[in-house]
Amino acid sequence: MSSAELTAVRSNTPVDKAKRTCAAIIANAVIILFSLSCLFPVVWMLYSSFKGQKEFNDNVLALPKALYAGNYLNVIGRQDANLLRAIGNSFFTTIIAVIFITLFGFITGYMLGRVKFRGNRIVFALFLLGMLIPIHSLMVPLYVLFRQFRLTDSLAGLALPYIAFGLPVAIFLVEGYIKGIPSSMEEAASIDGSSFHRTLFTIMLPMCRPILAAVAVIQTFAAWNEFSFALVLISNAKKRTVPLEIAMLKGQYSSNYPQIFATMLLAMIPTILFYFAFRKQIMKGMVAGAVKG
Repeated sequence: MSSAELTAVRSNTPVDKAKRTCAAIIANAVIILFSLSCLFPVVWMLYSSFKGQKEFNDNVLALPKALYAGNYLNVIGRQDANLLRAIGNSFFTTIIAVIFITLFGFITGYMLGRVKFRGNRIVFALFLLGMLIPIHSLMVPLYVLFRQFRLTDSLAGLALPYIAFGLPVAIFLVEGYIKGIPSSMEEAASIDGSSFHRTLFTIMLPMCRPILAAVAVIQTFAAWNEFSFALVLISNAKKRTVPLEIAMLKGQYSSNYPQIFATMLLAMIPTILFYFAFRKQIMKGMVAGAVKG
């Protein structure tokens, strides 16, 4: 009997099988605990949103004695706040930001990944430096600049910093993905008489759909949940985004946390619907972003 066969026989002994079983049980238990630690805050927030404020203050972890829907009715019917309008504002800024980030990120990433020119890597490095700049260091100069150009209290203006800070990530992902695509595709199209623009948008764009889906998903959640730029650049109550609207619910001395939870859950509905509508594209995009490049 060879050494390999002898090792295989030894690994199938009852003791080894018991060790592997125990290791699998421990690993699964750890994974389950981590999953529960992620799910519990959402579940707690859900059932707490059906409590009154007094019941919540009495015991923050206990289940509600009776389902109280007043928090949701109060959020929707508040006179000094309008969650539905805030959702519309966030939807508008998110759509604008995602469209331009995806388009410009694709074009720039393709040019840096395929076109060889002097300073190519320098330009690419400059774009990557954008991921290292802390946004809070730019709040004051950005506010001064936007005020001079009268872009404050503008939803379209609010999308501009979203685009600027989202482009480096998009360019980084697209550039790496482009390098994984054989250049013979463009060469064959060129031989067939295809122009540069036609090759770019009719051949390369569909091939980059997985990574562009990943970029769109990342930037959708980033723009939807962004708070700092909206806080500095938006002062008009009618132009508030969802994070700002939620922040306005917190009082100076006390806060109605069940009502805040209800607001947060209502604000999560569009992103949840977005995920379930595009979950296949999201998974393909994430896998493509992890493998390519």
